[in-house]
Amino acid sequence: MFDKILIANRGEIACRVIKTARKMGIKTVAIYSDADKHALHVEMADEAVHIGPPPANQSYIVIDKVMDAIRQTGAQAVHPGYGFLSENPKFAEALEAAGVAFIGPPVKAIEAMGDKITSKKIAQEAGVSTVPGYMGLIEDAEEAVKISNEIGYPVMIKASAGGGGKGMRIAWNDTEAREGFQSSKNEAANSFGDDRIFIEKFVTQPRHIEIQVLCDAHGNGIYLNERECSIQRRNQKVVEEAPSPFLDEATRKAMGDQSVALAKAVGYTSAGTVEFIVDGDRNFYFLEMNTRLQVEHPVTELITGVDLVEQMIRVANGEPLTITQDDVKINGWAIENRLYAEDPYRGFLPSIGRLTRYRPPAEGPLGDGIVRNDTGVFEGGEISMYYDPMIAKLCTWGPDRATAIETMRNALDSFEVEGIGHNLPFVAAVMDHPKFISGDMTTAFIAEEYPEGFEGVTLGDAALRNIAAACAAMNRVAEIRRARISGTLDNHERRVGEDWNVALQGVDFNVTIAADHDGSTVRFADGAEIRVSGDWTPGDQLARMTVNGTPLVMKVGKVSGGFRIRSRGAELKVHVRTPRQAELARLMPEKVPADTSKMLLCPMPGLIVKIDVAEGDEVQEGQALCTVEAMKMENILRAERKGVVSKINAAAGDSLAVDDVIMEFE
Repeated sequence: MFDKILIANRGEIACRVIKTARKMGIKTVAIYSDADKHALHVEMADEAVHIGPPPANQSYIVIDKVMDAIRQTGAQAVHPGYGFLSENPKFAEALEAAGVAFIGPPVKAIEAMGDKITSKKIAQEAGVSTVPGYMGLIEDAEEAVKISNEIGYPVMIKASAGGGGKGMRIAWNDTEAREGFQSSKNEAANSFGDDRIFIEKFVTQPRHIEIQVLCDAHGNGIYLNERECSIQRRNQKVVEEAPSPFLDEATRKAMGDQSVALAKAVGYTSAGTVEFIVDGDRNFYFLEMNTRLQVEHPVTELITGVDLVEQMIRVANGEPLTITQDDVKINGWAIENRLYAEDPYRGFLPSIGRLTRYRPPAEGPLGDGIVRNDTGVFEGGEISMYYDPMIAKLCTWGPDRATAIETMRNALDSFEVEGIGHNLPFVAAVMDHPKFISGDMTTAFIAEEYPEGFEGVTLGDAALRNIAAACAAMNRVAEIRRARISGTLDNHERRVGEDWNVALQGVDFNVTIAADHDGSTVRFADGAEIRVSGDWTPGDQLARMTVNGTPLVMKVGKVSGGFRIRSRGAELKVHVRTPRQAELARLMPEKVPADTSKMLLCPMPGLIVKIDVAEGDEVQEGQALCTVEAMKMENILRAERKGVVSKINAAAGDSLAVDDVIMEFE
């Protein structure tokens, strides 16, 4: 077995590999850029080597710098994680030439499957079902439009060397095909150094289901069931689960058998993933093969008990698989939510900054389930503009899907993140969405269910009453503490009343609190009663309450006269007032926000790539105004309505902050 391995990556996946290597008694080497000097993976590794400036194309994906780090440390093998150099055949060749083991597949398999055009041809030859499309190289936007018309809209424009949602666009007409081709080409060049593009038919109402395969160098190959990855935004997965709530055993076996056949056809070894799109009739079509470990591998590990990183290391060491297909079972259900530094209220645009508070839920048992959190950050750390905005992968396991979902709901409510925009409210909303609960979702889930964007969660009456009751009880605790601090409780100069008004989400509840040693009974004006207990004390930022015997976890912040609450995806201001205070509060005027309707604001920190209009131009609804690049993704900002450009405040090459004014309209 290897004595020392180098992880050619960063963030949570580097930390994940280090954990398994440590369990196996293998020493680890981390590499880091200037931006990652104090990163978690650097702290966890036995050694660390600096490799350059923050941009990945000057550090993490510079093969010579990584090879130099290997020589410095004497590492015998390299795990590439995912992204960066994980599917770069030149890197695998350089390792082979240096006599260093690559913890991944052979070079020929990477070349064959890493190129989407070549991989589709091989898949067809191997008898794998594929999507109709144009596999040749496309020279320019006009040819892209011509091919799109021949295939028939909608089409998917893809970077041949792409991955992670980069270099991908859906086009429904000629204009979108023309624009999408250029944006995909630019993103592909920036992210992968390869701007080749191909086009295929976009299957409507698709589900994204993938098969995990594991092969050794001795001719053995197995599949470890499937993962459902249909909930995506901008072609990037957000929620994954294993198994899929849609597949039956016959379809699972057919997809698994084809996946293993494809892997063997290219001499594949190590862990890999074959991705499919599946229609409503369970017809499945090959999408691509990822010749690396997937981001969502933990859900497979949770239902099979197989440590995929360990298996990759053992295969790279020349060992045969000790697991047969008959050994692979499905034990329970697992769900993964990707926690991203992005603002769901602004179209999931990236957010950067310092994590002023980062308190994930404890890993291990939670109720009837289990919590796992794969992360690469820490409180006080910084989310950089240079890399993927993923903060953590929160995973839960349960003996069945309902338990896994309920465990995830409680884990999400317990997750504390402050200092940056994040998608916790959104993924919490998904966990309560009827379509997700029923398992009836497609890759169009976000577009269909949130057509105007995510605007937060509106809670029903029962949930509002539970939160209102909990906040009334918490307010009573805070009032007693304030009275004691002022020294007025014992001499009865100040008495904590029993009657309160709780206002939240535009609703008022008049309640009466009857407290005892075990908790409080909160009576509503209509006679309903809710029993509340818990050990919350003022200053705690997480309240773990029990409401009518059911756990209720709330993220708690302070606002004047009440609390700022986050629970089940809802962000609420809860005001708890005396009846007289509530009466007076209704007379107070509301503060009206500034009017920015005639301005185009920068939605995230980024770089202006180009300005598409000039001062004095008349623009139409949907017309492209400018392109902003952030975290390697190009974002085209479009006009929301017809108007005339009166002033342009930015130019190509400018770096802007959130809400900087790009242009103004008459």
